[in-house]
Amino acid sequence: MQRPAPTTVAQHLAGTAQSWHDKVSTGGPFPPEAGRYRLYIGLFCPFAHRANIVRHLKGLEFIIPVTIVKPYPKGDDAGWPGWQFNHPSNGAHYKGADTDPEFGAQYLHELYFKADPAYKGRYSVPVLWDTVTKTIVNNESAELLRDLQTSFDTLLPESKRGEILYPVHLREKIDKMTEWMQRDLNLGVYKAGFATTQADYDVAVPRVFAALNVLEKTLAQNGGPYILGQELTELDVRAYATVVRFDTVYVQHFKCNLGMIRHDYPQLKKWLAGLYYSDGEVGEAFKETTDFKHIKENYTKSHKDINPRAITPMGPWPDVEPSQQGDDGKKVGGVKMRKVLELEKKLLMEVGFIELAREVYKELSGNESLYMWTAAGAETAWVLE
Repeated sequence: MQRPAPTTVAQHLAGTAQSWHDKVSTGGPFPPEAGRYRLYIGLFCPFAHRANIVRHLKGLEFIIPVTIVKPYPKGDDAGWPGWQFNHPSNGAHYKGADTDPEFGAQYLHELYFKADPAYKGRYSVPVLWDTVTKTIVNNESAELLRDLQTSFDTLLPESKRGEILYPVHLREKIDKMTEWMQRDLNLGVYKAGFATTQADYDVAVPRVFAALNVLEKTLAQNGGPYILGQELTELDVRAYATVVRFDTVYVQHFKCNLGMIRHDYPQLKKWLAGLYYSDGEVGEAFKETTDFKHIKENYTKSHKDINPRAITPMGPWPDVEPSQQGDDGKKVGGVKMRKVLELEKKLLMEVGFIELAREVYKELSGNESLYMWTAAGAETAWVLE
């Protein structure tokens, strides 16, 4: 079958470093069919993790098979030759990784070059691959997080249809929180971990903890068990993929060590344990897609500039600390470093959490009576009485 032509201006432009942005849809060049598409992921990657969680929550495990790359080695600083599959030519079989059933490929980059022989970008996961036209449909995790919620609905029972993680009545809140969560938390840990100067690191780390502080307060305000209250949303998927890696990897490997989820964030700790140790479909979607061996060995054995001896720490233990009976469900934690609080206040104001920002300002000022809170339209400020 001939490869379909690009359907929108956003589709991949051959010979460039652009990503692929198409989607599976009825009547389009990539129609929904069971077994036609394959999702390539790494269990280590938080962005690929998002797509795999949605795949489970939607009940797509038998509609979209998955193929898992090895967590290391990755290659040189430019990412060449990139992620590998289990293959006779590259040494020992890595438990939990797969051989490539499509082409018997050794490297993920082979799929990229089959989709575009002149491709000039990076060879990342996730990749949604069409086995009929032999091309990439999409390799943008944020788009897959959204698209997989509806693309295969014609093949699913009524109870599984629709944007189950993006309900209409919560979309404004989800969109507003997604922007800063991606910027300051999901990408923020990487800005800290890959900082090449002290100044860049000093800027990045407080932003990460300001975002965690805001999530902590949001959970407390909404009462759980999920970020926006009683409904599981995309925000939980986005946050989980980073937070579940936080104590295990980001604290030591990326030097995000102002605090830990298990010690400093009781609301986030309870929320994380609730997802990870949950029974039924939720537990399967979150815990069963989380492999700490892949996660820890990827970061510690593929970043030679950060960890040149490639020694993987044993701890912390357990990987996710369970909520204990008697835990104070009303206690709100967070890192109280002044720079973090200043950024937290700014972030709370940015997203419109005015009263929460006021509470943070009280912590910063130490004397609330010296100040008053004013709000005018979109602008808010503290001023002297």
